[in-house]
Amino acid sequence: MITAIVLITADVDRIPEVAQEVAELDGVSEVYSVAGDADLIAMVRVREHDQLASVIADRLNKVKGVTGTATHIAFQTYSKHDLEAAFSLGLE
Repeated sequence: MITAIVLITADVDRIPEVAQEVAELDGVSEVYSVAGDADLIAMVRVREHDQLASVIADRLNKVKGVTGTATHIAFQTYSKHDLEAAFSLGLE
């Protein structure tokens, strides 16, 4: 599985609609409304790299109200469980 984190800037008046439309796209697992440089963050999960272009460039970027995106490809996933084990001092 390939995961991409897509930071989305959107027209302020359409943020809820953009979030809903993006969330409905195949390949998008969730969309977060956030504070900061981006308005929304979408998690895109696909099986092959070629599918990223289909989801992000061909569909997500064309949602009415999306004004820009920045895509970050995840190399490794760390779960809370993994982080607890990595930083554990062995104290009970």
